[in-house]
Amino acid sequence: MRNGDGKPIGKALDEYFRALGMTDKLYETKVLSRWEELMGKAVAARTTKLFIKEKTLVLEINSSVMRDELALHKKIIIEKINGVAQKVLVEDVYFK
Repeated sequence: MRNGDGKPIGKALDEYFRALGMTDKLYETKVLSRWEELMGKAVAARTTKLFIKEKTLVLEINSSVMRDELALHKKIIIEKINGVAQKVLVEDVYFK
């Protein structure tokens, strides 16, 4: 589908969201909606809160054992998220 000036709708929407400064929020939503796919069912089942604030992924995990295990793999988590986003969305991970 195309809008009135002949641009593809996807491109027009990208420009619109970029103009509103919402591009990063869209990437964040896209990535976080795939949390189970990225990290697996076990991690997703124990994740009670998940959001990105100021390039920091904030995770609330209801299992101390899982939280400790994930803390050892911060770099892998960051790489997975940034890989899906195809840009640097996350630079650190904070566990609650």
